[in-house]
Amino acid sequence: MGENELNKAARIRAGIAVAGTALLVGGLTACGGEKADGGTGTAEGGTGTADGGKGAEVKAHSSVEAVKASYLKTVAAKFAKAELSIVGGDGKTHGQSGTKGWYPSSHDVILKSEKPDTRSIMIGDMTYTRLAQPLAGKAWMSMDLAKDGKPGVRLNDDPAEYLAMLLGQEKLAHVGAEKTADGIDAEHYKGSFTTADLLKADESTKVMAEANRQYLHEAVKHITTFEVDLWIGKDGYPVRADTVSTDAEGTTKTTARFSDFAAATPVQAPPADQVVSFDDLNRGTDRTLDEADQKLKEADQKLRDAGLGGLGAGS
Repeated sequence: MGENELNKAARIRAGIAVAGTALLVGGLTACGGEKADGGTGTAEGGTGTADGGKGAEVKAHSSVEAVKASYLKTVAAKFAKAELSIVGGDGKTHGQSGTKGWYPSSHDVILKSEKPDTRSIMIGDMTYTRLAQPLAGKAWMSMDLAKDGKPGVRLNDDPAEYLAMLLGQEKLAHVGAEKTADGIDAEHYKGSFTTADLLKADESTKVMAEANRQYLHEAVKHITTFEVDLWIGKDGYPVRADTVSTDAEGTTKTTARFSDFAAATPVQAPPADQVVSFDDLNRGTDRTLDEADQKLKEADQKLRDAGLGGLGAGS
């Protein structure tokens, strides 16, 4: 689910109560292998417990509950470090390295491609690109991705977003406990989903704010199929997501690694006095072109007045 540097990068949501987070994270621990009765006593003649001597049974691991608990905990963290490698439909690889935020969607990342690295900051619909050379004495150029006053709908490839897409997805299978490629102990989940799955699943839970749910619906409508391998660490945070997303433009493969939840520095906009607006630059360019066009017209008229046929004469 990659984006073309700025305009495909991602779309997003709201805060959740910490008390609810703690409760559901506790539920995740129980799902992960704690004894259902929480007891260790033995009955006469065996190892039975208060359940009638059947022994302590482990609750079935629920992917739906695990994702919900991880989502709530991640929402509360607000920011995390991210490393993304994205292979687009054209076969070219680009990457992002830095901080991701959610609700509102944000990032402060270095964009990596065959071109020189570029620093990009995004907060909601405002993006800021670090210029290779200052323009009008400014180091950053800003662009508003909203159109006609409406939010610019897009995916952000942040951990809360990946989890939101998987809320209520019963097709998500629990592969088991394993180490990630980076050596992190985690629970591995895997699934493949259609557009209908992505549009329907998050309606099964109300942990998302309605505005964020609707925003996500708009953001995934273009996706034909979405395949994911997700790893949730022992601390309840998602540590890695490998995705394959297909739409009308082709297939995008993304490897995303996340760390430093709630410890990453919040995303902040560049100093206002260092920012020049893309729209202002365009208006300035338009004025320059209009002035040049007017000068050409005046020169043409002078030549005609002198009987020299104007600028087009002899061509």
